Amino acid sequence: MHDHVSRFRDACYVLAVVRTPAYPAVYVRGTAARRLFPEVSVIRHDVIVLGAGLAGMRAAIEAKRRGVDVAVISKLHPTRSHSGAAEGGINAALGNATEDSSDSHAFDTIKGSDYLGDQDAIEVFAREAPNDIYELEHMGAVFTRAADGKLAQRPFGAAGAPRTVYSADITGHVLIHVLYEQLIKHDVKVYEEFFATQVVVDEGRCAGVIAWDTKSGGLHAIEANHVILATGGVGRMYYGTTNAFACTGDGMSLAWRAGVPLKDMEFLQFHPTTLKSNGVLITEGCRGEGGYLRNKDGDRFMVGDAPNAMELASRDVVSRAEWKEIADGRGVDGCVMLDLTHLGWKKIKSRLPGSRELAIDYAGVDPIETPIPVRPGAHYMMGGVDCDLWGETMVPGLWAAGEVACVSIHGANRLGGNSLMETIVFGRRAGQAAAERVLEQGDTGARIEPGVLADEDRRIAGILNNDQGERPGALREELAKTMYDKAGVFRTEEALAECQATVHDLRERAQTLRLDDHGSVFNTDLTNALELLSLLECADCLVTSALARKESRGAHSRLDHTERDDETWLKHTLNWCDDGEVRLDYRPVTITKHQPLARSY
Repeated sequence: MHDHVSRFRDACYVLAVVRTPAYPAVYVRGTAARRLFPEVSVIRHDVIVLGAGLAGMRAAIEAKRRGVDVAVISKLHPTRSHSGAAEGGINAALGNATEDSSDSHAFDTIKGSDYLGDQDAIEVFAREAPNDIYELEHMGAVFTRAADGKLAQRPFGAAGAPRTVYSADITGHVLIHVLYEQLIKHDVKVYEEFFATQVVVDEGRCAGVIAWDTKSGGLHAIEANHVILATGGVGRMYYGTTNAFACTGDGMSLAWRAGVPLKDMEFLQFHPTTLKSNGVLITEGCRGEGGYLRNKDGDRFMVGDAPNAMELASRDVVSRAEWKEIADGRGVDGCVMLDLTHLGWKKIKSRLPGSRELAIDYAGVDPIETPIPVRPGAHYMMGGVDCDLWGETMVPGLWAAGEVACVSIHGANRLGGNSLMETIVFGRRAGQAAAERVLEQGDTGARIEPGVLADEDRRIAGILNNDQGERPGALREELAKTMYDKAGVFRTEEALAECQATVHDLRERAQTLRLDDHGSVFNTDLTNALELLSLLECADCLVTSALARKESRGAHSRLDHTERDDETWLKHTLNWCDDGEVRLDYRPVTITKHQPLARSY
């Protein structure tokens, strides 16, 4: 190991950055070589988890329980991860409210996915969910209870029974703090505010990651026998999104560039109830507790689109119904109204206190007295890194779990409450499988060679020191507005083609980004630029896939191809990286029990 460290140190000493007008980042030999990483060392662990939300922390805890050396790398403090923003609840067929079963949970998920979900994965998910809920409770999660003392369960959209366990309407907040306590309890090392810039593959195996230390500046080679991606979603490619600013598809981009395909990227879910001013989510729990959706005339318009489920139809159905009401002039200032006034102050204050606070603070209305103006907002990526039932990708040693991954249990449309459960079930499974692989195989021998680190340093230096071109923020804003307008709730061939052309243009323009901050410490200018590059790659995958899929299925609704076409399109889309360009391929959907049925709401 000493020789390995020395090779890194020697490689770093011979590199120095000299900026000239013609060449923003020219490397020369000299003693100024430690510019980007002043103290270079090789850090090594058995398992690295990239991302510190619920999936990442659950994976790290499970791996550490099995006796291997685990570390978490996160660009944020763990409790600031976007998992904490989840509100309504987490699904498991406990049967506390009415009779329920894991088979019923699985069928609802399959049907909700518009039959694009892999049924073997969904069956595992539904079967293992109840025990994970009980374990979370034993860890210290304080869930809301019913009058009989059992864990309360509320109805959610497209569910055949009330199976959503919840903590008022701050479920994600509760769970992320519980798992962070467990992370500390298990003494898991956390590299906080480290931004991963590359997943390194050595002779066909994942060798670890290269990460930028945001706090102190500089690149680090962090080697591992196994890397688990748990970096979350990519909602920030859209304007009007529920996603945090950090949800920029970093892990998807890292995997794509490392040779793993991204699957089903055309399926980006819009949530029906978000605030117009800032995209903040108003939980589906509001409708689960009995809230109504009304147009400007006070009519419950869902009676026309989903006469059986009404407001508790699946999210794709409700979002399209809202969009049509607004487009046809029956909205209020570009919104429809979420009416909770009939629920009464007691239920709102006890079951929906967070939603009331958000409505008061950001919409200026108290839902006890006045309906909340809401509209569809970009919310969740059903697609992601292609992986198996244990989270393993086609690159040995590289795994994925949570929203970054596509197992696939959500298919074309995710049911509310299933995402939190996915983070726990598949985070646990990925951590378990990676740790067991370490115990079986030992050191894989894959390493991050000095030349790889030097090449990445050269790339980052080129971005960091450039003072020509456009600002990252301007391109990011143009991307978000284009995606929202051209690849939103409803899509057409013409709009998608225009969107694709804009994305390609933005990718070209982003090759030269102007940074105003050329320092190395807490340089958010640099991280913004890196995030933009990830967003653009993911956007290219999304719009290319959407343009090719000539049908309407789940969250992918084509006005020029309005029917679901199982004969042609009952298959997964695979987005491969072909020298930086998107190449499409397809794979059959796994069907075990349930053949596709006609839609009914």
